[in-house]
Amino acid sequence: MLDFYAGPSALKTINEQGFKADLFNSFLGASGGPKWFTLFGLDKYLFGDFFVNRSKPLNIIGSSAGAFRAACFCTNDPVSAVSDFAKRYSEITYESKRPTPQQVTDSAIDLVDSLLGKNSNRINEIITNPLYKAHFIVTKVNGLVASENKLLQGIGLLKSYIKNYQSRKGLSSQYQRFIYHSVASDIDLYDPYNIQTHTVNLSADNFKDALLASGCIPLIMAGIKDITGSPEGVYRDGGIIDYHFDFHIKNQGLTLYPHFSHTIKAGWFDKNLQRSFKPENYNNIVFVCPSKKFIQSLPYTKIPDRNDFHTLDDSSRIKYWKKVLVASEQLAQSFDDFYQHQQLKKIKVISLLST
Repeated sequence: MLDFYAGPSALKTINEQGFKADLFNSFLGASGGPKWFTLFGLDKYLFGDFFVNRSKPLNIIGSSAGAFRAACFCTNDPVSAVSDFAKRYSEITYESKRPTPQQVTDSAIDLVDSLLGKNSNRINEIITNPLYKAHFIVTKVNGLVASENKLLQGIGLLKSYIKNYQSRKGLSSQYQRFIYHSVASDIDLYDPYNIQTHTVNLSADNFKDALLASGCIPLIMAGIKDITGSPEGVYRDGGIIDYHFDFHIKNQGLTLYPHFSHTIKAGWFDKNLQRSFKPENYNNIVFVCPSKKFIQSLPYTKIPDRNDFHTLDDSSRIKYWKKVLVASEQLAQSFDDFYQHQQLKKIKVISLLST
């Protein structure tokens, strides 16, 4: 039910040392909203079993839904946290089929509050975790994309699409990458597209805003203004720049990247483009995704997505999403079989991935 891919360096390391948790220094969690539900069972296995006895820290880097997952993983009980997050996220409803950006934002605020719960120490627990180090990717937006007027924001996004179509480097005129991270982070990224990247320590004062901003989808949600410890301005979804990631993590060691499909799109504006990711950025990455057989076995023969809010009534959507959460346990079993039996021949070269 799972397909495994690896960059040349990662594949060489695994063939020499076997597949084990301590090979990995980083973990990636992509944007994609409810598409993540396909990985729910695997997430529980990875942070409830596979990584539990590792001996060195793990950088957990996420944008949007991936940032929420990162926050869950860095609690003292990651399986309980991610399970509660999945339940609450899958049961979201709105009064209207077309909720306002503020209504969607308010719902996201409720998700953040539920993740933190009544434990006033939860933020400190996450940002000081000595084993799992949280990193939330957020996009600072400039120009018309910073407007909450949908028409103006839409014009700004169209400009972004045109610039990105010409070259991904064109995004640098409208966007900056901000990485909010635990104090102990040693993350070091290289972006071949030269998009300005800034790092900010997570604190009790900026944690909620940074996490919320990472998932603030343009046009769908309101932006977050003036995050503490950051330059004044409007901050939106980390997936605008880093939808599925196309940067190089310099830290020594491998990166584990469980993803919900075989397709990698570097940024939000690449969704409808045939542009490929740079293979050299995936040299040290082990990429794991559901097989086509697994996806065909799901209701509607597809993974969940935000369009389900519009195409299905609430009852049908929630029932569908719950079935996917249950089915995702098969991916955990597949990963465990692969790991326990060291089925290294199943790993394919990452160049075979589609874009």
